Amino acid sequence: MRLLVVGGGGREHALAWTLARSPSVTEVHAAPGNPGIAQVAQCHAVGLGDIGALTDLVAHLGVDLVVIGPEAPLAAGLADALLDRGIAAFGPRKSGARLESSKTFAKQVMEFAGIPTAEARSFETAGQAIEYVEKLGGPVVVKADGLAAGKGVTVCDGLSDARAAILDAMEQRRFGDAGSTVLVEERMTGPELSILAFCDGATVLPLPAAQDFKRSLDDDQGPNTGGMGSYSPVPIATDGVLDQAMDQVLKPVADQLAKMGRTYVGVIYAGLMLTAVGLKVVEFNCRFGDPETQAILPRLQSDLGELMAASTQGSLSGMKVSCSDRACVSVVAASGGYPEADPLPTGFVISGLEAAAQLPGVQIFHAATAERDGELITSGGRVLSVSALGDDIAAARSLAYRALGNISFEGMRYRTDIAERTAREVLSGSTRRR
Repeated sequence: MRLLVVGGGGREHALAWTLARSPSVTEVHAAPGNPGIAQVAQCHAVGLGDIGALTDLVAHLGVDLVVIGPEAPLAAGLADALLDRGIAAFGPRKSGARLESSKTFAKQVMEFAGIPTAEARSFETAGQAIEYVEKLGGPVVVKADGLAAGKGVTVCDGLSDARAAILDAMEQRRFGDAGSTVLVEERMTGPELSILAFCDGATVLPLPAAQDFKRSLDDDQGPNTGGMGSYSPVPIATDGVLDQAMDQVLKPVADQLAKMGRTYVGVIYAGLMLTAVGLKVVEFNCRFGDPETQAILPRLQSDLGELMAASTQGSLSGMKVSCSDRACVSVVAASGGYPEADPLPTGFVISGLEAAAQLPGVQIFHAATAERDGELITSGGRVLSVSALGDDIAAARSLAYRALGNISFEGMRYRTDIAERTAREVLSGSTRRR
């Protein structure tokens, strides 16, 4: 197959890198791509927001399948435009992508399907939202209803935090139109995990679980980001938990969307929390997670292109996902000031990538990089994902940070505790790999 990957971040680099190694794939293209993706695919300078130009590019290239990476073009209807022209698309139509583009809609779907999740209410005025928080009188989570690049969620310890988050989203318009409606929900507690699953509209086929780290600073401090690192496998994702996720979350959401006339094709991302009263959904996304993808795909042994094609053809039933027993830890190197600085300082030369990439088991995925005068420079917030494979989480984590120690650019920052607790448990012998 000849494929086009839409996007230019770390997730898309991981997808393109994996697809380039897939036996079923003969040629990989990307739009717009990045310097890292250009090492494994032919890149085309077409913007994510130009659906007409993207569909024209696909027709010109004669690709067999389009893999849509980011949520924004899915929410804008890129899959619809491609399917309407008879072009296979891995990614849901706009109607299915509402599972991510509207948190209020996602809550409605979960209610209809009986999927366990936090109690929540949506509001279109700041005053009503603040009044609701005052009635609750405790810690809450405030979420911008629309797409906010993973930054629209504020975990609030009390009323003052919640009031500030509501005003920030609804009156200061920090997230633009995405924050014109906010969701206020009860604050759940417990360990989190992410499960990504292929879906062909009827069959749901999960990948191994991952755990990501959303807060910008060590010890889960600081504001939410798009994700500062991840690891896979996750010890708390036992067979029982995975079965529960399939039976109570993934299959029901796919079935409910089909009942609503929104048959879903692509990847369903379920962000889950293991609370004291059982498993609950934190959020749904309509695409591969970032940075979870950078920790999952290096472990994948199945043919990714074949799995994607089967998803678009309705033929996932009977297929299996095969993964290495090895563990993977991925750490994000970000620009100084991320995620709060606006604008972010960029344009700094990146050094040390060759030395880092030479370490066996290390793969560096470009997220926000560009080229200038023959040098690689930073071009955004999350610049690189440094992924490493090891015999267990502890070994993979050690190698990832060893590789990261070779890399530098002005203002570079990263969390130093990605997978630290799990690695410590592995070293103490208190957990088993699953």
